[in-house]
Amino acid sequence: MANFEITSGKVTGKGIKTTIYGAEGIGKSTLAGQFPNPVFIDTEGSTDNMNVRRLPKPTSWQMLRDEIEFIRNGGASCGTLVIDTFDWAEQLCIDALCEKYQKKGIEDFGYGNGYVYEREEIARFLTELENLPLMGIHVVILCHAQTRKYELPEEMGQFDRWELKLGKKTGSQISPLVKEWADMVLFLNYKTNVIATDKDGKKHKAIGQERVMYTNHHSCWDAKNRYGLPDVLPLAWESISHLFGSPAQNLIQKAETQGISVQAQPEESLDDFQPIGQGYQRVTGIPDALADLMEENNVHAEQIQHVSSEIWKYFPADMKLQDYPEDYHDWLTANWPEVFQAVQQNCADYLPFD
Repeated sequence: MANFEITSGKVTGKGIKTTIYGAEGIGKSTLAGQFPNPVFIDTEGSTDNMNVRRLPKPTSWQMLRDEIEFIRNGGASCGTLVIDTFDWAEQLCIDALCEKYQKKGIEDFGYGNGYVYEREEIARFLTELENLPLMGIHVVILCHAQTRKYELPEEMGQFDRWELKLGKKTGSQISPLVKEWADMVLFLNYKTNVIATDKDGKKHKAIGQERVMYTNHHSCWDAKNRYGLPDVLPLAWESISHLFGSPAQNLIQKAETQGISVQAQPEESLDDFQPIGQGYQRVTGIPDALADLMEENNVHAEQIQHVSSEIWKYFPADMKLQDYPEDYHDWLTANWPEVFQAVQQNCADYLPFD
């Protein structure tokens, strides 16, 4: 019979998983930028005018996963990882699946199989993200918001309901995953203040708007939290800052109580993300997504050519990577883990890594 240890009490030292969504320009990125020591993965370029630390904009689904793995492996000091935004990341996922299965679009799979594949891929992605909170790193997923008409069975008439802005036919499958994954879902919106202008309270006027965050479920929006927050809070970091002490410090204290010596490590630069050797030349004449993956992993064109011609026997040995068919470039990008493994196994002597 297997033996299991029963624990009790609150689990401390873990990062908080937060999903934040709201209308365009409401301040999602600004709020995320105030989380503890954030590093952004900016999938759409929305932080270009913000003074924040960011990794290179991912041009493929694999590059996005590589950047998360880089943070997990301690490539840079990071208290919070921010994915800005997830609806753009979803498109990278769809593009990768279409490239992998040689489809022009997600609906070309037939019988809804494409949406099933995407749901499985997103579920694996969120599972990988779980590793960061276990290390004491907060994770924030930002998403745009959209409205759709909604009708309750017990009520007459329709009303607008705010939801995560994901694919029209994928949102019903992906949105629940993102919301269930999170410890806290915050909906950011404008609240209009209205006052009565007559003594009978029949006439009213708006006297201004304020930006707020909704923290609990409502018939007009999705939200939740596990920390007993009020239903509505001012849209300000101070409204939730008390939840984010310092998970990393909690881990250090826990280690010290167990007699483990913890020494502070020097802060790493995000410039260390790209493990490029001296004199590495970025490959031109190929899709940016493939060039980015090659540059991140210090893979040279000659190595791809060696694997493609000598190992897989796809092309002549004297044929350049830039001259390979476009669909083969797409295949290399979509199947990068397999390609990179082949390079590591077969090219160490052919062209040493820097």
